[in-house]
Amino acid sequence: MLLAVLLGVVLLPGCSHKKDTKKTNDKPMALVPVTNHFEVRRVWSNRISGESPKLRLGLGVAASGERVFVASHKGVVDAFALDSGKRLWRVRLKAPLSGGPSAGHDRVAVGTSKGEVILLSETDGSVLWRVRVNSEILAGPAIGADLVVVRTVDGKMHGLAVKDGVESWVVDQQVPKLSLRGTSAPTLSGDLAITGFDNGRVVAVNRRNGSTVWDAAVGQSHGSTELARLIDVDSPVVVEGEDLFTVAFQGRVVHISRDTGQVLWTHDVSSYRGLAIDADSVYVSTADGDIVRLDRKNGTEQWRQKAMERRQLTAPVLYEGYPVVADGGGVLHWLNPANGDVVARAEVDKSSSRNALKSKGISLKRRISSEPIAAGGLLLVFTDSGLLSAFRSPPPGGK
Repeated sequence: MLLAVLLGVVLLPGCSHKKDTKKTNDKPMALVPVTNHFEVRRVWSNRISGESPKLRLGLGVAASGERVFVASHKGVVDAFALDSGKRLWRVRLKAPLSGGPSAGHDRVAVGTSKGEVILLSETDGSVLWRVRVNSEILAGPAIGADLVVVRTVDGKMHGLAVKDGVESWVVDQQVPKLSLRGTSAPTLSGDLAITGFDNGRVVAVNRRNGSTVWDAAVGQSHGSTELARLIDVDSPVVVEGEDLFTVAFQGRVVHISRDTGQVLWTHDVSSYRGLAIDADSVYVSTADGDIVRLDRKNGTEQWRQKAMERRQLTAPVLYEGYPVVADGGGVLHWLNPANGDVVARAEVDKSSSRNALKSKGISLKRRISSEPIAAGGLLLVFTDSGLLSAFRSPPPGGK
């Protein structure tokens, strides 16, 4: 099947619609040394042994209350204390995990490559239910008080009852012949369940019955080849109040009205990683490895940081006022929100004798595919090889 054969090719470093040109430089940008403007301190670390860095595409880190959760492709889910990194529980599910974990409402959810959704108790990891939805899951489910919403690679979004996993509704979109290997994690906002699809559209449905409330185009297909026409919305939709933001590969960033689906502004940029927002700005990790800041009100570009091009950046996260990204070489980068300058860096995995900060390339053992998250005053990052670390840095102007 063309979809399955070519998915991995699309995610090569630096890949975009410019990839057809012979002059494209695929080598990751070498890091220019910087002097940290403030102390970045590692608070704790914990490693999940035996993890395969090749199989972590849809797996990341989640936090809820005082707990942090991570999952292994081999079927292990761990819970740690947020403040100390102490392991609280471990459960072995004997399933090939491929999406999640997600956490909330006293529950943890994961998905498998065989199309199974598993809901656990946050308290002790006990399995509450397991339900098969018959298609691979490559993003964490969304957990509500009454509903678990799952996006599957066959272009469907499923609404499952929290109490027993019974399917309440299912909606679907047409799947292109060729797409990126990944899916958009669904988002619950008020009475809506929202997610992006591989056809470049974002759909909001009524979470009670699955009826479509609105359907908006983010990507617009162009080009003469299937590769050039890729327009996947693979990053999570970000919702804050009445504002919704998302981005498509080889497409654009869009600001959408949450209630009506009206597109309020657009800005052409390609991303399969995602974006973060604050009160004034939208920060985007592009497919080429740039970080772009846009004005939240109108989408105009305010700055573009090109120092990490082709380094396979994660989506940015806002931590203590700074946009922070991780890269495929295992390095965290703090940026000045005012101008995009790199103001601090930290090497995540120091188990190798090779210094990641001085490395020119991408390391499978050091690589970080899932975006860091901010929780409890800490920055949490999980490497593809299974190292979970918590960092702390001061806010702008802090000590």
